[in-house]
Amino acid sequence: MKIYITRHAQDDDSVRGGWSENSLTDLGVLESNSLADELSKNQNSYDIGKIYSSDLLRARQTAEIISDKLSVGVEYISGFREVNNGALAGMDNLLADEKYPHFYWRKLDWNEHYPNGESPKEFYERVCNTWAKFIKEVSSFDQNVLLVTHGGVINTIKCIISKTEYSNGNKYQGIPSAKIAMEIEI
Repeated sequence: MKIYITRHAQDDDSVRGGWSENSLTDLGVLESNSLADELSKNQNSYDIGKIYSSDLLRARQTAEIISDKLSVGVEYISGFREVNNGALAGMDNLLADEKYPHFYWRKLDWNEHYPNGESPKEFYERVCNTWAKFIKEVSSFDQNVLLVTHGGVINTIKCIISKTEYSNGNKYQGIPSAKIAMEIEI
């Protein structure tokens, strides 16, 4: 059984992401359709029987486009949301820089919270707990699954799987949008 993991398609990068409810851009819709076409065309190889997704809009939209193409249901898991950046969620980047000049993910202390949001430690623990429950749930499936989530979540899952230390201070590899970023056999 395999888990395929993808990052949601392109959203508006002129605003802060995190728990924002920004929708996909026109390019993001095209990217989602392109991935959906690829998965559909090769469904014999991918054999995706269920889609799981973060419940934030950009991930939901990506998952729903794929779901429609594959005729496969989607289940939403809030634990696979990006970091809760609280007051900065969806805020224009220039305004965020002005109002919250010191709140950047890589500069936060491990226990430091975004205003009305979560700390890197809380984010990491949430993703770890959600991943453990997810693996337990899908491990008995006879078909593969697709998980649609966010770049920060994918980088965290990579650390969990490789058993490497996670730190928000590390610069992680960028995760391309609407591409299979990971394939995990369990």
